[in-house]
Amino acid sequence: MKHIFFTILTVFSSLFLAPGSADAKVRVFACEPEWASLAQSIGGNLVEAYSATHAAQDPHYIRARPSLIAKMRRADLIICSGAGLEEGWLPVLLQKAGNTKAQHGGPNFLLAANLVPLLETPVTLDRSMGDMHAQGNPHVHLNPHNIPPIATAIVERLKVIDGANLTTYEQNYETFLARWIAATSRWESEASDLKGRRIVTHHKSWTYLIDWLELKLVNTLEPKPGIPPNSSHLEQLLAQVNEAPVLAIVRSPYAPDQGSKWLSGKTGIPEAILPFTVGGEDEVTDLFSLFERTLDIFDGAVDAKS
Repeated sequence: MKHIFFTILTVFSSLFLAPGSADAKVRVFACEPEWASLAQSIGGNLVEAYSATHAAQDPHYIRARPSLIAKMRRADLIICSGAGLEEGWLPVLLQKAGNTKAQHGGPNFLLAANLVPLLETPVTLDRSMGDMHAQGNPHVHLNPHNIPPIATAIVERLKVIDGANLTTYEQNYETFLARWIAATSRWESEASDLKGRRIVTHHKSWTYLIDWLELKLVNTLEPKPGIPPNSSHLEQLLAQVNEAPVLAIVRSPYAPDQGSKWLSGKTGIPEAILPFTVGGEDEVTDLFSLFERTLDIFDGAVDAKS
């Protein structure tokens, strides 16, 4: 009898325990690692942040697994990139999870792309253009100037969800923001010699990084977004890179390597496998180390050209 009573009490407590109580944490479901990391930086030990994807996965294409549905069902706050990046799987998760606290468009649902200016917003759109995003390029985390407004939105949501810890969230946010602004200024000073350097990328994942560093994109290995490189496009690209020096052929950890290896073999241009997001390399454990490591790789490419 005591065992039955204890079981009922445990279930009852788990149903009604709210964020802000001694034993609860705000559960954050992030679609990508960068947003899980940002939420954890602001929430600290008051937050339990989970990422639906990891750095070795293409975030455009994942399965709505039962484990993801269970995580989303329990989430207090959902943070995704938006701009169509997750359109192939996020609606299915939302529908199957049935989380009434965090529904699309609600106060506990945050899309990073809605908070910053988007690049590459197409004027026209049709299937012949490949896998274009109708709202613009969704990979907004790769310009550090986009991080503060997203961080601001996250801290405001956390303060509403867990008002009992409002002061702690504000303090964590202010600490993060001060560090971030100082780091961004330092990165821009250190990366000044990258301005105007020509690069090739596999996919248009790097648009915001290119814009921030004022690099010049020669072309992508994909003839159109989401379309694998073919021989005629690669031959055309070979002619383009021979027109002037190219710093590197850039791809993410999850991008196929055949095209970049072919072009590198033909030209001697080094491949640069950038981490792309948190977890892209073992030492890339947060957003700070993501940008540190990215610039280190570019610096190595510059030194190799000297």
